[in-house]
Amino acid sequence: MSDATAVTPATAAGAPSPSSFKPEVTFEDFAKIDFRIARVVSAENHPNADKLLKLQVDDGSGTLRQICSGIREDYTAEQMVGKHIVIVANLAPRKIRGEESRGMLLAASEMPKDAAAATGEKRSVILLQPEKPLAPGSLVS
Repeated sequence: MSDATAVTPATAAGAPSPSSFKPEVTFEDFAKIDFRIARVVSAENHPNADKLLKLQVDDGSGTLRQICSGIREDYTAEQMVGKHIVIVANLAPRKIRGEESRGMLLAASEMPKDAAAATGEKRSVILLQPEKPLAPGSLVS
């Protein structure tokens, strides 16, 4: 008798290959990453980049945090407002096209950016979100 829910390796075109996996990290290194729930308070198109959105998120700290993210081909600014997302809260700030980004939101895709660019295929990006809304600042472990 066959189990229709059995897990099988990905076979779709563009699915990650084992060689595309990143190098192993220690538990201690992984434990340094501060994953948190944040709620998107406002969003707008990045003024200097066609693929970026500029988000203001409530991370539970009492001060809004700006995150720039390359999700504009899959989400509009209006769609992002009110969403609860998973962020890396302790990523060092960096300038992205002239705007400071203080964190990173987590998303998934069926193919790496470079593979989509090389083949010209459309790459879909899906936000990682909690199943139910959680208070901003909630820990993800």
